[in-house]
Amino acid sequence: MSYVEMPGAKVPIRMWADPATIEGSALQQLQNVATLPWIKGLAVMPDVHYGKGATVGSVIAMHGAVCPAAVGVDIGCGMSAVRTSLTANDLPGDLSRLRSKIEQAIPVGRGMHDSPVDPGRLHGFGTPGWDGFWGRFDGVAEAVKFREERATKQMGTLGSGNHFVEVCTDTTGSVWLMLHSGSRNIGKELAEFHIGVAQKLPHNQGLVDRDLAVFVADTPQMAAYRNDLFWAQEYAKYNRTIMMALLKDVIRREFKKAKPTFEPEISAHHNYVAEERYDGMDLLVTRKGAIRAGSGEYGIIPGSMGTGSYIVKGLGNEKAFNSASHGAGRRMSRNAAKRRYTTKDLEEQTRGVECRKDSGVVDEIPGAYKPIEQVIDQQRDLVEVVAKLKQVVCVKG
Repeated sequence: MSYVEMPGAKVPIRMWADPATIEGSALQQLQNVATLPWIKGLAVMPDVHYGKGATVGSVIAMHGAVCPAAVGVDIGCGMSAVRTSLTANDLPGDLSRLRSKIEQAIPVGRGMHDSPVDPGRLHGFGTPGWDGFWGRFDGVAEAVKFREERATKQMGTLGSGNHFVEVCTDTTGSVWLMLHSGSRNIGKELAEFHIGVAQKLPHNQGLVDRDLAVFVADTPQMAAYRNDLFWAQEYAKYNRTIMMALLKDVIRREFKKAKPTFEPEISAHHNYVAEERYDGMDLLVTRKGAIRAGSGEYGIIPGSMGTGSYIVKGLGNEKAFNSASHGAGRRMSRNAAKRRYTTKDLEEQTRGVECRKDSGVVDEIPGAYKPIEQVIDQQRDLVEVVAKLKQVVCVKG
């Protein structure tokens, strides 16, 4: 489908979704964002749903301003995927050992490594820039610096919620590795600190929603946030890169006879800010639950833990600020999912997937998400499908 345009206070709201299917609270959030004085454009992805301040599944382009709550507390959250030389025929009938080995290599939930991962010991991990990255930690907000030990030990860990590590097969039988995570607790700490700062600034006192508080250009608060924001985005990318290296090592050990090789990784943030230029104007583009989909750029759009995912290539649609959806998108809250579904439902909906099937992940049941095929179909003018994946192993936090 092409987009539907709805009127907004300052800019039109371009929607790659059927407005009739969007909950009223999310529609109100979109209207609220469109009132911001700094707003230059707003694009809505087909996986849109209610979030904090701004909807998940929206692309917010502003001139000289950025909203930290719109970026969210998991700064730099995103996806990585890589195709391997393995095929479905190489996989054993019982995948429980493989899942167990992945869980041993990559701490999940609130877990962390006993000591920081040494990237120099990881096969094929490039370390240039690593020391500089940690050196810049000294420049982040004083309020969160004491988290350094935790931040170093959480580097290369999964987290909880909808974060996952998967082994998948595509329609040709090729085996893929895929994972989803972000900047862990350090990103959350930095985000919450700066959101608190923004909400106290005088220029934000008259906003329709205090969670839309912004930092504006040429102020010390903006400079401090941009510094910490871009550092946390880099943390998230390193985190996924290290996890992928750990995952590849598991695959090498478990499939030693097959001597697996790996294609270049595909990586895509979906909670982040980028400096981009549109119509001759430099803008700060916040993708909250959206990926960049510039012409020819690869992206990852995952479904739920029982349905599958898509590798896509961007079509460079500037009406959407070169963006696409970041996943299937929730159609019910976590609490609603727990009330509606049981572990028996979870077992049924994840049949054929080696994964947790206990009450701790019922809120991640496929039924709590929008159908991924529908989400893909609604953005045919934003991306083209390169590969369709189906998970056979799914590790949840």
